[in-house]
Amino acid sequence: MAIVRRERQLPDWLGFTLPDWWRRTFDLEPERGGWLRMEEYEEDGALVLRTEAPGIDPEKDVEITIGDGVLRIQAHREQKEEQKGKKGFRSEFRYGELTRTMQLPEGVSGDDVKASYKDGILEVRIPIPSQKEVEVKKVPVTKA
Repeated sequence: MAIVRRERQLPDWLGFTLPDWWRRTFDLEPERGGWLRMEEYEEDGALVLRTEAPGIDPEKDVEITIGDGVLRIQAHREQKEEQKGKKGFRSEFRYGELTRTMQLPEGVSGDDVKASYKDGILEVRIPIPSQKEVEVKKVPVTKA
């Protein structure tokens, strides 16, 4: 069995390409950087955070914590792919820790946060507390 080395290239930017080892050295692939991509929006009085996390077991590989007004999502991913054929064997694997932290709106309670996982998307719903109206008081200015 022979091992074949493939040099993957980044897209040709102005006639300039970088070999695979440069990408790994300078971490130019976001998925290898150890952080989760996230989108956030408000829906029905809740802050919704969605992150792509394919290939994980949400009950075993995900930990979501809230403390000091910060939400932290940690996930461990381990994927292995093997292909056996008449001409040889090919195996690839990917693993690592993925983390994302986010400052939460003031007054959020960790008791009401809900998380779900479906089709490789982790969704966290955080109820946004109603904003109390700030009382404005006029302060008189006296001449000194």
